[in-house]
Amino acid sequence: MSFLVCIAALCFLMFVAYRGFSVILFAPVAALGAVFLTQPAAVLPIYSGLFMNKMVVFIELYFPAFLLGAVFGKVIELSGFAQSIVSSVVGMLGQKRAMLSIVVVCALLTYGGVSLFVVVFAVYPFAAELFKACDIPKRLIPGTIALGAFTFTMDSLPGTPQIQNIIPTTFFHTTTLAAPVLGTLGGVFILIVGMLYLDWRRRSAAAAGEGYGTGHLNEPERVSAAILPNPILAISPLFVVGLANLYFTRWLFPDIYGATSEVVLVAGTKPIVQQVSAKLGIWSVEAALLLGIVVVVLFSFGTIRGKFADGSRGAVAGSLLASINTASEYGFGSVIAALPGFIVIRDALGAIPNPLVNEAISVNVLAGITGSASGGMGIALAAMSDQFIAAANAAHIPLEVLHRVAAMASGGMDTLPHNGAVITLLAITGLTHRQSYKDIFMITCTKTMACFLVIVLYYLTGLV
Repeated sequence: MSFLVCIAALCFLMFVAYRGFSVILFAPVAALGAVFLTQPAAVLPIYSGLFMNKMVVFIELYFPAFLLGAVFGKVIELSGFAQSIVSSVVGMLGQKRAMLSIVVVCALLTYGGVSLFVVVFAVYPFAAELFKACDIPKRLIPGTIALGAFTFTMDSLPGTPQIQNIIPTTFFHTTTLAAPVLGTLGGVFILIVGMLYLDWRRRSAAAAGEGYGTGHLNEPERVSAAILPNPILAISPLFVVGLANLYFTRWLFPDIYGATSEVVLVAGTKPIVQQVSAKLGIWSVEAALLLGIVVVVLFSFGTIRGKFADGSRGAVAGSLLASINTASEYGFGSVIAALPGFIVIRDALGAIPNPLVNEAISVNVLAGITGSASGGMGIALAAMSDQFIAAANAAHIPLEVLHRVAAMASGGMDTLPHNGAVITLLAITGLTHRQSYKDIFMITCTKTMACFLVIVLYYLTGLV
């Protein structure tokens, strides 16, 4: 019965998300409904002590990144930089490669360490301009951004600084470069299959006479083509953000803080204890985004100064909605993971004999249930990493392979309809699940297949 309660809560939340209802409203309803069916007296304590606590923790950690990412995307739009880059890309690559251009931009930012959520804010203005210029249906933008930001550069390619590639290092004592050959092959598979699918969707729409469409929400503001900035100047803020994030993460902040864990605001007062090392990555992204905003403003002050007040209000509103949506999902996943039914699911998954298949399925399922790649993987590895390691050692499987399989599995079924990143992506683009989720789901299936392809390649070739 407890197992069915967890599944019912998950199905309910996916259903209401797909139907377009607010997850902010229904995530607590789904979570607390499951608690009520399990232990009615625990509803209010769980709501205050777990659901809301996890929401607040998420907002505390990530809201500044959401806010700065939204403002960065807005100034990129208002300055005309987005339109300038799009015009240049269309001239160089032609309309048939518009989708590939967006995937490449997303991949560069993600692999450079920019948060997935921030990439959505930053790239959407480019994507909207490019799809409009090439008359590609807007409903294909979410799938295109998802392929570039949520797949191969998130968890497959060796060295990616995304959290999904960092979490396994703490359990397997590996590095982010673990299993470089398998990760690269898996990433190439995802890119090729994903692009073939998106191009097929584009050609099908064109054959049916479907263009970009009209009456869309959250459309970027256009700038007169006569005053577009130089495309090299326009793209420079993206490189500034990527390179600055890399510099802050690897050199500046580690040199400043080292292993510091205490910060004293005023001498003589009780020190404020802060685990600085856990925040360096977040601070690096935020500082890089702030620098990117400053660069855009300096280069195009005359263009954006009259529109910045209204534009920034819209960016702030968008960041609030996106962050609270995702935080609600985070709270939902935390409640479900605390229920007895979740333990039943976790223990059942542990009975799969092959260590790599066991790990892949366990992480994939738990990421899908919680609606979070990092959350599902963290739960799975915290509970079963010792079991995975013991089985892998007995089968002489390198721990690097365990690392790569876990990372790639976390980015599989996590993108079900209730996933926070999916909801954020659709909210920013002004589209609905009904319009665009089909393409996101197909990209999700490609990611899931890639994880098992990597396992097959390892057993056939022994490559790591």
